[in-house]
Amino acid sequence: MGKRFLIDTNVIIDYTSNLLPDQGIVFVEHIFSTDFITSVIVKIEALGYSEPLPEKMQLLAEFINHASILPLDDAITLKTIDLRKSKKIKLGDAIIAATALVHNLILISRNTADFINIEGLDIIDPHNM
Repeated sequence: MGKRFLIDTNVIIDYTSNLLPDQGIVFVEHIFSTDFITSVIVKIEALGYSEPLPEKMQLLAEFINHASILPLDDAITLKTIDLRKSKKIKLGDAIIAATALVHNLILISRNTADFINIEGLDIIDPHNM
């Protein structure tokens, strides 16, 4: 089995807002068309995004509906607790990182600094490809 990826909220928002560079677009479109995986926290963040345009929110909702959403389970909860105890990291970011680690996924995110020094976490920034 090849590499598998977990898509972060900012990548979904950047993609649906046409903010990714050309190489980033090609990369994430391939992921979206083959194995679009994200976390329940990403769904919450994306659909809770404060966007004044209703059509943009509808686009985000339709887009998220195409993803395989990984739930918050005991393994992710315990890994999130470990991360929060050992690193200064926001809860949402800790859940996203824990989800990627537990499921052995490469995280795709623009905010690489949010996930710095998390042992075992591989991350790709589609803005810097």
